[in-house]
Amino acid sequence: MQHEKFKIYSHMTSYKKYTWFIVIFVFLVVLAGGIVRTTQSGMGCPDWPKCFGMWIPPTKAEQLPPDFVNYLSKQDIDHTFNVYHTWIEYINRLLGAILGLLILIHLAWTIRLRNVLDRSIIVTSIFMLIGVLFTAWLGKVVVDNNLAVMKVTLHMLSALVLAILPLFIIVKLNRRQWLSNKYSLVMPIGLLILCLVQLYLGTNVRESVDEISKSLNYGSREQWIDRLGSVFDIHRTFSWTILFLSIYLFYKSGYGIVEGIILGLVLFLFVLGLLFVYASFPAFVQPLHLLSSMMLITLIATAVLSNYQKE
Repeated sequence: MQHEKFKIYSHMTSYKKYTWFIVIFVFLVVLAGGIVRTTQSGMGCPDWPKCFGMWIPPTKAEQLPPDFVNYLSKQDIDHTFNVYHTWIEYINRLLGAILGLLILIHLAWTIRLRNVLDRSIIVTSIFMLIGVLFTAWLGKVVVDNNLAVMKVTLHMLSALVLAILPLFIIVKLNRRQWLSNKYSLVMPIGLLILCLVQLYLGTNVRESVDEISKSLNYGSREQWIDRLGSVFDIHRTFSWTILFLSIYLFYKSGYGIVEGIILGLVLFLFVLGLLFVYASFPAFVQPLHLLSSMMLITLIATAVLSNYQKE
């Protein structure tokens, strides 16, 4: 009996570590997507699931298929072959495919442990697989529609949900509250709503940046902020509200660890915002800003869920 309990404990520990690995890998895919966006590599592979009709993309123009002009004509930025854009996009797709395989393995592992797992964990693992397949399909739609703005936004939101699902499994396995019980959950829920509104405002900013950068041939970055107008001003002003609420939440928690991480992410995003304004919209800041925003919303949402599932 003791040996059987130890065996189950060992399996559950490994299962939890693997779930954490999936969380990390999801954010790695998000970072890769941000790099694709920043480098204007979204149409580096102008077809899907292949790239220029190949499973492994070319490294030089001589390897392109005879009808390569039909592919390049779809692109806004590269009307000649750009190996860097092609491979940046290809690596992003490759990471997405690996994530799908990891989640499939997770589901198989979940089914194997079904007798000792909560039913909600099994359902969540199934939804993870559905979610990664849906995200892959959205990637195809984005390519087919030449980076249509709304479809890009939906693709990002699906990745956000995909990050929350494995963290929810970890919450169910730990059965511990992530947030202090020294305050009402109204505050973190309010913070989550504010962050989601800020994410919506940020997508509007990103749409404007896409239009401005395209009109300037993706150069003259020092002019991008000045041309954004009121949409960026609203986004920037709203960030102050989130900062003050995060500070208050950290104070009310008695300087809790999770609340401290939330505040740290908000402060980091604030610094990145200042770099946008005062450092001429540097390219390296964009993927970091996207990644940090996704991590912040995922952490708050999961922390709120952890306190509710305890009750």
